[in-house]
Amino acid sequence: MNSTSSAKLTQGRHEFTVDGVRQVYHVEGTGPVGVAHSGGPGIEWAYLRAPGLEEHFTMVYLEPVGTGASGRLASPDDYRLDTYVRFLAAVVEHLGVPRVHLLGHSHGGFVVQRYALEHPGRVAGLALYDTSPMTGAEFWGLAMEGLTAYPQRYPGNPEAAAIPAAFQQAVTATDDESLTNGLRQAIPVYFADFWGRRAEFGPLAAAVRAWAEPASAQDPTPFDVRDRLGEITAPTVVIVGSHDFICGPRWAELLHEGIKGSHLAVLEQSGHFAHVEQPEEFTRAVTQLLRH
Repeated sequence: MNSTSSAKLTQGRHEFTVDGVRQVYHVEGTGPVGVAHSGGPGIEWAYLRAPGLEEHFTMVYLEPVGTGASGRLASPDDYRLDTYVRFLAAVVEHLGVPRVHLLGHSHGGFVVQRYALEHPGRVAGLALYDTSPMTGAEFWGLAMEGLTAYPQRYPGNPEAAAIPAAFQQAVTATDDESLTNGLRQAIPVYFADFWGRRAEFGPLAAAVRAWAEPASAQDPTPFDVRDRLGEITAPTVVIVGSHDFICGPRWAELLHEGIKGSHLAVLEQSGHFAHVEQPEEFTRAVTQLLRH
């Protein structure tokens, strides 16, 4: 690695421009480079920070375009999966290392799957975390079934009863404040047991932020890479929380079946946020990539 590349991997906040748009990223930890792409789209990166991984990887956390301190695109129509893949590719190129490990959570998993297919030579390993190889009517139908059923798990809890409405507020929001408030109220549905561990998870729920423009953008191209998963040859681990209502085991199993030699880690006490629900098990799953 040359001195220029080393400077780009010093700890802390960094920025550069991609086609005139500011791209911010944060570097923490030591070890092989791991680039993390958060979900949403439109969710702030900070929720995905995983201190356990920073003991094994030099973690590079992107602030996805349209969120946080990163720049905004000229039109809402520009927030497409292709755009996120292009910005991820620019970050990897900017870092100046030949190959990186990639961690993609939820929608970020869509981004890194596409990146791995388009730039296979740059991928040292792939951690597909609470994500899916497809979306569409079946995907969203099952997620809405899980959302609707959620209050029945906590009878007598008025906050749980209000979550489906809060989720709808979030997904229909047209401004940042409404989206953020709706997401903060709805976020317990993403955990296996938010109410029993509220003291642990409350700070994450209170701190999450989101931006409406990228979140509300509708990509006209359905996401479905099932027929291309066999092209992925990098070491891959698929991680899923067994209680994840939106990107649960059904979709993880499709990834595992489609990517030859992949390892499937089902975390039984987690929902959508295993890196905080079961951090040791999550770290153990991701670091399997280092054994290859």
